[in-house]
Amino acid sequence: MTSLVSSEVTLEPEDNKRLLSLCGPFDDNIKQIERRLGVEIAYRNNAFTVTGEGEQVNGVGELLKLLYIETQPVKGRIPELAPEQVHLAIQEAKCLERAEAGHYGKEVHIRTKRGVIKPRNPNQSKYVANIIGHDISFGIGPAGTGKTYLAVACAVDALERQEIRRILLTRPAVEAGEKLGFLPGDLSQKVDPYLRPLYDALFEMLGFEKVEKLIERNVIEVAPLAYMRGRTLNDAFIILDESQNTTVEQMKMFLTRIGFNSQAVITGDITQVDLPRGVRSGLRHAIEVLGDVNDISFNFFNAHDVVRHPVVARIVQAYEEYDAEQEKIRADKKRAQEEASKDADNN
Repeated sequence: MTSLVSSEVTLEPEDNKRLLSLCGPFDDNIKQIERRLGVEIAYRNNAFTVTGEGEQVNGVGELLKLLYIETQPVKGRIPELAPEQVHLAIQEAKCLERAEAGHYGKEVHIRTKRGVIKPRNPNQSKYVANIIGHDISFGIGPAGTGKTYLAVACAVDALERQEIRRILLTRPAVEAGEKLGFLPGDLSQKVDPYLRPLYDALFEMLGFEKVEKLIERNVIEVAPLAYMRGRTLNDAFIILDESQNTTVEQMKMFLTRIGFNSQAVITGDITQVDLPRGVRSGLRHAIEVLGDVNDISFNFFNAHDVVRHPVVARIVQAYEEYDAEQEKIRADKKRAQEEASKDADNN
């Protein structure tokens, strides 16, 4: 039986409004920490008592201090600590316990409406470090791992530092398993739904008005992949999103568009290919062909790297376990057939 220990944490300076923001409505933020980390938290004014297993208790104390810093007044107003912020802080704290201090790579620091953008776990840190240190980087993994968001953050950072002259965002216009039929509007309005996640990331980091101005000046260009053919892209940061839906020919075409002083990031999830049956994914092919090429990095994410709602990570993990089990069943079936065929030949 595991022995429980208690630790007291005093949050300074005492401020009832900040404490209210920290705890959340009906102590929802405190309950989320208790549920996720397996501890009990009691408090009176600014004195908090955490009860649980030894190492976990100390970690929760540090987490409360970090979250209390997030409630510092901004222009005289106490910011409301949202459940999403608490979730991300827990995610980051749990990863910090597992990772060595030197494992984290160079962080991208960009001021946005949500604060400073930075990696939330070791895999994200390695991903950012690889983007900074390589001409071409692949980010491969399930939804919610920050592949596209961090790639856009790196692009914005490079533009702000004047390391590149423009940002180009692209993705294949492939329907996600549904036939949407005729889409009204001009060409821009037809492809916008496919590019919306890229727009959303830009709007959050730079603001709507600035993004619109940069698009008007062609400093930021958002276009479907088909528009890349025949171009050579110099002094640019290029992001290919949803690359699992490229064909082998499209992937080769895209990778050969990259010019001098340019960087490219290719993101995708090989478990969510929407190409017609029998058409091979360009991302799968690229992993096999380019794995040993210098100046190209491959970063693989899994369910533990998901930074969305906790249930998303559990969903991804369940699918990964199911796919692994099905693969084992297929391998066992194939092995049994080969042995039966060998026995028949011997007889």
